[in-house]
Amino acid sequence: MTTAFVRNQWYVAAYGREIGRELFTRTVCGESILFWRTGNGAVTAMSDRCVHRRFPLSEKPSHLVGDTVVCGYHGFTYGADGVCVAVPGQTRVPRTARLRAYPIVEQDSFVWVFIGDPTLAATTRIPRAPWLDKPGWTVVAGMEPLAARASLLVDNLLDLSHETYLHGGYIGTPEVAETPITTEVDEEAGIVYVSRRMADAACPPFYSNSTGLTGRITRWQDIEYTPPCLYLLHSRIAPVGVLPNDDGSDPDAFHVEVVYAITPETEHSTHDFWAVARDFALDDQEVSDYLEKSNRTVVLQDVAALDTLEQVIATEPDGYQELSINIDTGGLAARRMLARMRAK
Repeated sequence: MTTAFVRNQWYVAAYGREIGRELFTRTVCGESILFWRTGNGAVTAMSDRCVHRRFPLSEKPSHLVGDTVVCGYHGFTYGADGVCVAVPGQTRVPRTARLRAYPIVEQDSFVWVFIGDPTLAATTRIPRAPWLDKPGWTVVAGMEPLAARASLLVDNLLDLSHETYLHGGYIGTPEVAETPITTEVDEEAGIVYVSRRMADAACPPFYSNSTGLTGRITRWQDIEYTPPCLYLLHSRIAPVGVLPNDDGSDPDAFHVEVVYAITPETEHSTHDFWAVARDFALDDQEVSDYLEKSNRTVVLQDVAALDTLEQVIATEPDGYQELSINIDTGGLAARRMLARMRAK
């Protein structure tokens, strides 16, 4: 049976810094989830809806008392495991008074939540983005709401030729659209790889202003997408002709790891988490400020385009035939993989 979402998977629900001793809610795959940290710092996640009369526990005057959350409507009180421990006007707590609890993992600065059968959580792989909290790397990050289905963001990120047209003046140059790609699919690992390597390209402002490089550059874009949730862009920038050493070391290049966590909110809205990690100018706040502002601008350009596209798709007639070309091989491979995952 095909479902709207890929279930039995881990999704990024938040950055770890977003969740503290305040009640926090986010909708993931159509499920409204309540997050908070216990006194020992652990993140807990449960349904954001009291079992009594459905009042959202994230809404004031609901509040935390120690390691319990008290519903602001009738006072039902829940422990960190979602089990109700007190109800008003009686000592007996109904056996069914418990919230759905969600498996949680904090990893690589993200809070991951498991959507689906919790018994499968421990055996389902969480993809890694280690640069986000790794020594020797500096990170800027954010999240933008997208009023469009998650699959449109996947299409967008797996075909970077749009950088030339949508992101000119930031990260786009003519060479991105002109350079052919290679696509590989590892069905066993569940990963789509798309690579575009430019031997002689203009240096866009995003990189010239952050690295100090001037003139022409060698620019590599190596994409690694693990459906449904995590996209990595391994970006290498160096002067023309400068290649890695035979032993794999690469001291004369600049490396940027661009990470997107693609989390469906509903069938037609998405949480667009983005992060940019770099291995240069680690303590230069001006570079961090520039990359954060520039990348957010790029993300918002994508958001505007995809929000528009969502509206177009919603009003198009049935049977519309989409055209695909060579640059779409990565996106089409991802679509096929996602379709198989949804059907499970």
